[in-house]
Amino acid sequence: MSTITEGLVLKVTDTGESDRLVTLLTAEFGVIRAFANRAKKMKSNMHAATEAFCYGEYSIYIGKDSYTIESAQAKEVFFGLRQNIESLALGQYFCSLAMEFVPEGIPAPDTLKILLNSLAYLQNGRRTPDFLKAVTELKLLAIAGFAPDLTACAGCGENPKGDVYFSTSQGKFYCKNHPRNDMVITAGVLTAMRHIVANPVNRIYSFSVSPYDEKLLVKACEDFLLKQTNKSFNALDFYKTVTAD
Repeated sequence: MSTITEGLVLKVTDTGESDRLVTLLTAEFGVIRAFANRAKKMKSNMHAATEAFCYGEYSIYIGKDSYTIESAQAKEVFFGLRQNIESLALGQYFCSLAMEFVPEGIPAPDTLKILLNSLAYLQNGRRTPDFLKAVTELKLLAIAGFAPDLTACAGCGENPKGDVYFSTSQGKFYCKNHPRNDMVITAGVLTAMRHIVANPVNRIYSFSVSPYDEKLLVKACEDFLLKQTNKSFNALDFYKTVTAD
């Protein structure tokens, strides 16, 4: 059986002299791995559409045990990401998160939208890399079932107006009446996190924070992700290496 779907190339692995194994993020089928015969050859009409970060339309044959790309047409190649090592590294990190959180065979329309939007913002420079990193991490976590409980203080149920303690291990916050050994975030950061978790994908980028709050937001989202997944990400380590002062 063959089907036509749109997808984003998350990873490319060369197999043999001319073939590729392509990891695609699709709305209908989630993450799939499909063989693209002769796609490595420059003259192949599938060459550009099977490069990393390419968003395109793919005709895929669904076999008993594997997928095969029969034809492909690129729609957006995000070429600008390759012009900046920091953008390239962050884009690779976003792709690694999608491969971590999206099961094969499970529809993932929102995850695909997030990656496409974040890559587009990253390419055009309209939002800072730190902003995009935090938004992408937290929203992908929320979609995957790891949303933090940001409704009220976990200790007393009140909604404080000032700084709070955010527990990255519990995914909860506590007001100053319940002091803890957790990181302190401002009311602005708490509001930003609530916005990211609660809103649909097309609205998660529509807020702004001060430079100070952005740094706190970045730390809170990254620490929360690492605690909840209990994993390290090579792509994140690489991104930190290329952005180190």
